[in-house]
Amino acid sequence: MCVMRFQNAADGNGRGRSEATAKKMVRSLGRLAAMLTITAPVLFAMSAGTAADQKASYPRMAPVDAYLMDRNQEVALARSAAPESISKNATILVLTRTGYETAVTGTNGFVCMVSRSFSSAPDWPERWNPKIRAAECQNPQAARSIAPLAKLRTAMTLAGRSDAEIMARIKTALRTREIPPLAPGAMSYMMSKASYLSAEGDHDMPHVMFFIPFKNGDNWGANAPGSPIFGGNYWFATPDHAAETAALPPLSVLLLGACSWSDGTPAPTHQM
Repeated sequence: MCVMRFQNAADGNGRGRSEATAKKMVRSLGRLAAMLTITAPVLFAMSAGTAADQKASYPRMAPVDAYLMDRNQEVALARSAAPESISKNATILVLTRTGYETAVTGTNGFVCMVSRSFSSAPDWPERWNPKIRAAECQNPQAARSIAPLAKLRTAMTLAGRSDAEIMARIKTALRTREIPPLAPGAMSYMMSKASYLSAEGDHDMPHVMFFIPFKNGDNWGANAPGSPIFGGNYWFATPDHAAETAALPPLSVLLLGACSWSDGTPAPTHQM
């Protein structure tokens, strides 16, 4: 699998782009992080320019039926997140009116699911977008600690619980180790050709994600000029929650774009 490089504004033969172009790219990368890490929500202040418009488009939760899909189609979409060699033996989760349930019990420790918009951070601008269908396959390390977070948030959201109640419950689950601490090597495939990750741009892009127990990805070189790695905080989409984030375990998501879909066909460079 080749790596899709996020070209920095000052990159390439020493010829920097204009300041306006650079700012546009930074905003695009912010939106990219938000939509591509739907179960690992990441968004920075750089994308705030589009937040107001998106919130106006999705001001509240749609009827639950708008987020559901045919069970067999959901299983197929979930499997398409990773190459068949991985997903064919994975556990598959599907969404119901009360949360995620196991549709297929796998044997390799991977867990594949199709996340909806409200599985993401509570301040993500597209939180209530009913079109979101984000297929991903988490490896065993992530499946033990990241998937339970998404399942808990989703179930409580569908039950009508408030954001404060959801966050309090997450803190309790982490403190009591009901949800285990993040294991080294936790990662996820998001390489489905059929995902819908955002209303922005081309709506989809194949990539893999890595979860790290640090407040940021500086020690991976994430977001540095010329680096192919983009990343940010897991818990909230915008930087306006410093106190709340500090009360949670450090958790960041690193994103690396891929040049092919899970079926092996080449993926074009997508505009987000």
